[in-house]
Amino acid sequence: MASPGPSLAAEVGVREIAVAGPERGRDLSVTVWYPAQAGGNAVLVGDNRVFIGSPAFAEAPVASGRRPLVVLSHGSGSRVQGMAWLATALVKAGFVVAGPNHPGTTSGDSTPANTPKIWERAGDLSAVIDRLAADAQWSGSIDAQNTGVVGFSLGAAAAMEIAGTRADLEAYARYCDAYTLWDCKWFAGGIGYVNDEQVKVDKLDLRTVNKARFEQSNVDPRIKSAVLVDPGLAQAYDEESLKRIAIPMTFINLGDAGTVPPGVIADRLSALTPHGSYATVKGSNHYSFLPECKEGAAEMLKSAGEVDPICEESGRPRADIHAELETLIASALRRTLGGQGE
Repeated sequence: MASPGPSLAAEVGVREIAVAGPERGRDLSVTVWYPAQAGGNAVLVGDNRVFIGSPAFAEAPVASGRRPLVVLSHGSGSRVQGMAWLATALVKAGFVVAGPNHPGTTSGDSTPANTPKIWERAGDLSAVIDRLAADAQWSGSIDAQNTGVVGFSLGAAAAMEIAGTRADLEAYARYCDAYTLWDCKWFAGGIGYVNDEQVKVDKLDLRTVNKARFEQSNVDPRIKSAVLVDPGLAQAYDEESLKRIAIPMTFINLGDAGTVPPGVIADRLSALTPHGSYATVKGSNHYSFLPECKEGAAEMLKSAGEVDPICEESGRPRADIHAELETLIASALRRTLGGQGE
């Protein structure tokens, strides 16, 4: 975390904690954002050479009151700190927000073989809820039985699973038999990242993924609302499981009609879900969910060999897109979970 300028108001606290991950056999690195009293050290969460960080106060005292919990799941190859812009807005809307960095699919630690293990990501989210609900430091500040989940891309697939959806491995494999971009390109690409280094890896045959685990139920009954932004595995969900979901499911696609990739298109998923709603954010694209980029970051990434347009403008300023997303997501969660924000 970098140090921000002096003009920050003491309203959002942040702490880094370790959470036991039963699915992993190791601790998870988890970031918690919360309404704070004055105090702590001013920081910028997620600030680096590419992205602009979001201000908060590290280790600030937790403000009094009990609030709904929202767990976050980041996209493939990213970090939860990259969702700090959203977490900050959700704290101001009246929530405590927490999310893990998912081993095997996070920045510098991401391989095709680990990517389809969606049950591990769902287990990470449940482990975060377990820890905060049992920890005396947090249990009085959250309502763990009234928890929401927000996921982006592969993180939205994890959110789908913890909300009660089940995936179909053969459907996913057939999709990648025909489609050669996005996630399917990753599985065929032959590269991965281990210990922050690029490594060569074998092509992943999705049909070798553990079918029983891929298709198991990962539902957590404490989840009472889900927000799914560009959900991964969109072509691979079991329709009957979608029809049985009893909680509100808010689906959001980034992009104009006809521009959303088939791997994340969510209008059909929303229609199948009894309490689903669907929205699009015009003038955006999949990368618009990432933090705002610093000046010169796009050129720096190109010179480093980055092929994805991480920092290219989509037609609207990213700050404007974020503001719309903050309103959509906070409104959905406050409508379904409550909240004590402004």
